[in-house]
Amino acid sequence: MSFLGRRSTNIRFAKRTAGSVSVLSMLLFAGCTVGPKYQRPAAEVPPAYKEVGDWKPAQPNDQKLDGNWWEIFQDSQLNALEAQVNVSNQNLKAAEAQYTQARAQLRYARADFFPTIAASPSATRNRISSHRPASTVANGITYNDFQIPFELSYQIDLWGRVRRTVESYRDQAQASAADLAAVNLSMHAQLALDYFQARMLDAEEQLLNSTVTQYEQALQLIENRYAGGLASDLEVEQAKTQLETTRAQAVDVGVARAQYEHAVAVLVGKPPASFRLLPLPLVMPPPTIPVGLPSDLLERRPDIAGAERLMASANAQIGVAKAAYYPLVNLAAAGGFESGSITTLFSGPSILWSAGPSALFTVFDVGRRRAASDQAIAAYDQAVANYRQTVLTGFQQVEDNVAALRILEHEAQVQNTAVAAAEKYLALANTRYTGGVTSYLEVTTAQSAALSDEVTAVNILGRRMVDAVTLVQALGGGWDRSSLPARPECCGKLTSNAK
Repeated sequence: MSFLGRRSTNIRFAKRTAGSVSVLSMLLFAGCTVGPKYQRPAAEVPPAYKEVGDWKPAQPNDQKLDGNWWEIFQDSQLNALEAQVNVSNQNLKAAEAQYTQARAQLRYARADFFPTIAASPSATRNRISSHRPASTVANGITYNDFQIPFELSYQIDLWGRVRRTVESYRDQAQASAADLAAVNLSMHAQLALDYFQARMLDAEEQLLNSTVTQYEQALQLIENRYAGGLASDLEVEQAKTQLETTRAQAVDVGVARAQYEHAVAVLVGKPPASFRLLPLPLVMPPPTIPVGLPSDLLERRPDIAGAERLMASANAQIGVAKAAYYPLVNLAAAGGFESGSITTLFSGPSILWSAGPSALFTVFDVGRRRAASDQAIAAYDQAVANYRQTVLTGFQQVEDNVAALRILEHEAQVQNTAVAAAEKYLALANTRYTGGVTSYLEVTTAQSAALSDEVTAVNILGRRMVDAVTLVQALGGGWDRSSLPARPECCGKLTSNAK
């Protein structure tokens, strides 16, 4: 065939292909998307938090929560540790990998928007048997067969099945991004909780060691009085008992303190054997935490945002199930070259092609599509209930921690008064004992009361710090739902500390 003839054949093939594409475009634009349009269901939101009341109202100049919310505690050691979480925490790396998987699944689903093209070149040498039944002139010949076929297949998305599937996977990817932010917040909050627990134990150990020193001095005084005949051996043993009991308490603190240190090491991605948390007694009360309005919580908690995105994904799956009631329309095309000689493989006469649409109608499926639709609707209802429950749990956690901080602040004031009274009681008991007015039993009673009140005051301070961190976590840690990627399939690594 001449070059002009080959060109004419190629032009006819191109025109037919262009015509098929035009028909495909018209069918695609004429299609519709079945299934319910998503609207976020309402959740009951109170106008204000009940437990806040008039307790520490946030001022306009109060420091607001942002991505690095732990900085409001103004602790450089904590800041340095928190910075290591984003780099080395393994739970966070696992959540990032899960988000990457969700993005890959979305890209996989988006591929259905485009046709699939496959090529299967082959080169064979064949011989037909001479004893072949229904003998023809071809029997007994040997020939070559060279083929370079191309196949195109495309399912036209007339009813929105692909669009709904992609929508569902996009919502799931956004939910995974919210899960990553939730894990990030959880890891940072857990580190702060373990850190402040360790610091509380440092303060308790410091108090106990200081008390041991005082008790050692008291025991020396009583032993001197005993040597001078001014005290009994009973008083000496009472002082020894008090001293050794307090020493044992100081040693026992080390058990829990070591465990918190090990927990911090794991959170920053280090083996406990190679990590040491320097002792730093807790002395400062927690800062004021800006609470905001309950309606803000729907936008500030990543777990609520994740539950809402899963709800949207379940809604899209209803559309996928509804699309199964409509026929599947496919467009298939095949073309390529075939020749018995490699030299004429790409010549005009070697061209072969075929193209045409097809449709698949499900006439009877024993209720399978109805069951799939019912399952999708029930899954959506479950997602709605989970979303509303997540919202309620968020409100509960904020109310719990606001109440705890408010009550503990008042308890700390009362406990400080008790500590002052116990110290005065101890001073009076020592004066009465040295003056010979009372026995040493009164002194040991006063010592026990004073130590117990001081330890309680330290524990209250630690609980206040823990509840402050928990409140920050309940408020979302400065996260905002605008941090969710609008197109997860095209975004890079998500930073869940976005402000």
